[in-house]
Amino acid sequence: MTPEMVMDVGRMAIETTLLVAGPLLGLSLLVGLLIGAFQAMTQINEMTLTFVPKIVTVFVVLLVGFPWFLKVYLGFITSILVNIPAYVG
Repeated sequence: MTPEMVMDVGRMAIETTLLVAGPLLGLSLLVGLLIGAFQAMTQINEMTLTFVPKIVTVFVVLLVGFPWFLKVYLGFITSILVNIPAYVG
């Protein structure tokens, strides 16, 4: 296995991780900012208020996006498994 192959596999792994985690983290960030703005406007200083909407948002995104997440992960794993002979030889 050449250093270029290692870098390519590492790059693909990082891209796949960012592609799948991006929507989850992005929407969680957006909901957190909206709740924070709401708390600032109403002067409600309840720390636990942000957790429930974020958890619900992540759960809904996982439910809606699971087929796409699975497709992305399976594409990555398939490319790794198909290229095993190239990595070994």
